[in-house]
Amino acid sequence: MKFSALLLATIANGFPLRNPLEQSILDLHLEGSDFLLDLEEHLSHDSIKELPNPRTLLKAKYDLLPEVDTDALQALINEKGLKDRAEKLFSIAEQSIPEYGHPTRVIKSSGHWGTIQYIATELRKLGGYYTVKTQKFKALDSKVNSYSLLIDGVQPKSVKPLSLTPPTKDTKPVHGNLVLAKNFGCSLEDYPANLTAGNIVLVPRGECSFGDKSANSGIAGAVGVIIYDKDDLHGTLGEPTGKEVAAVSIVEAEAKPFVEKLTKDPSYKFETTLYVDSYVKYVPTLNVVAETVFGDHDNVVALGAHSDSVTEGPGINDDGSGSISLLEVAKYLAKFKVNNAVRFAWWAAEEEGLLGSTFYADSLTPEENSKVRLFMDYDMMASPNYEYQVYEANNKDHPNGSGDLKDLYVDWYKSKGLNYTFVPFDGRSDYVGFIDNGIPAGGIATGAEGIKTKEGVEKFGGVAGEQFDQCYHELCDDLSNPDYEAWVINTQLIAHSVAVFAKSFDGFPERDLTKINSINKGFQYRGSFAVY
Repeated sequence: MKFSALLLATIANGFPLRNPLEQSILDLHLEGSDFLLDLEEHLSHDSIKELPNPRTLLKAKYDLLPEVDTDALQALINEKGLKDRAEKLFSIAEQSIPEYGHPTRVIKSSGHWGTIQYIATELRKLGGYYTVKTQKFKALDSKVNSYSLLIDGVQPKSVKPLSLTPPTKDTKPVHGNLVLAKNFGCSLEDYPANLTAGNIVLVPRGECSFGDKSANSGIAGAVGVIIYDKDDLHGTLGEPTGKEVAAVSIVEAEAKPFVEKLTKDPSYKFETTLYVDSYVKYVPTLNVVAETVFGDHDNVVALGAHSDSVTEGPGINDDGSGSISLLEVAKYLAKFKVNNAVRFAWWAAEEEGLLGSTFYADSLTPEENSKVRLFMDYDMMASPNYEYQVYEANNKDHPNGSGDLKDLYVDWYKSKGLNYTFVPFDGRSDYVGFIDNGIPAGGIATGAEGIKTKEGVEKFGGVAGEQFDQCYHELCDDLSNPDYEAWVINTQLIAHSVAVFAKSFDGFPERDLTKINSINKGFQYRGSFAVY
């Protein structure tokens, strides 16, 4: 059904619908349309753009809703809702196949634009309960078209390019000898001046970011760098400085013979050829932010997930699971009254280094910042070899209230008779920008590339010695990957966290605004693999 231009204009100008027929046409449009965002218009806007509400939630109708209740909200979460949305998200990721050769929701892809449209569409179906906005920002986009590495005429089986790697010079193969960096390659002194220039550096993961290793190699005159780690490495070089050189990775087992030989004889010659055809550039993308129309907007409950995936796959667990959990909680929250406003956010370009969430948090004015009482991060809710992980935040090293949020998660797991474990609050997800700006934060997860131990099996089941998610940042992070038992449980916990604070902040620390500028911004590197 085509939506009449007259009716669209009526809605856009805020005039009321005149009769039930117009309302029924609108309802059909909202239920059937997947294209409610004019992306070109939103990308031409400076930063924040509010989507016109297709209808207005009347205060009289809102007042008839029951007050938010955690048990009632949790009870509405179900596996079918999560599964239906996962199937929709995967079909959206498939829109990228013509360009990328496989499903993906990486920024700038059809799959990511489709994800943004889908989120906005679903929020606009909820009867005007939310004010929905997009926020434009620029993010780094990169793509590796092809690559190869030969050491002594043999290509390592594990070779992979690092994200945001520049191409080799003139996008042609470069040749040189293999040179072993000293230590971890974090200082220019680690690169032997008489050996590095014109050659290709081999350096271990650790101590500093991949970007530093690549830039140091470039400054020292190398034409490329190979970073090795004990497992497959899916790293990113982070924001370019212009000093980086083409960077790939291999596993330690394949690097070992070269490391041993070059340690004994640094001048030994392993003829090496590296080729990377890639680009790195800035592109515009969008955050989506939805806030309840009603509720106290001076005391905001904020939570978020990231809408993008890595290039390599559709990202149904990372972080389709978090994005979908937020949509389900937002959908069912619309059946209740809230005392405090609730703000849901879907960040873009998390995989490029937490760019969307950091841009958003950094762009808050002091007044806007002061109104956000806490931020909750939900990234990877359904890992197949899961553990119930709680970020180990506290009120001493992090903004006051972060520890209280951790306690809320722990208490809920205990109340359900479930085990939990603490994981480092170390800057690997979208809470970082909020912590840096003095806003209490925390979150839960189910594990990424970490390995489950025997103790983990005793507490959570699963398989010892395997990753929490063997499809992390891989093509197989598809519909077969999520564990729905964990996903439902964690979505219920998300609902609980929203309901508790949407009802009251009683007992939760007030914001100490005098400390915003004194917060220790110690997270040196950002993003899942921007760290060493």
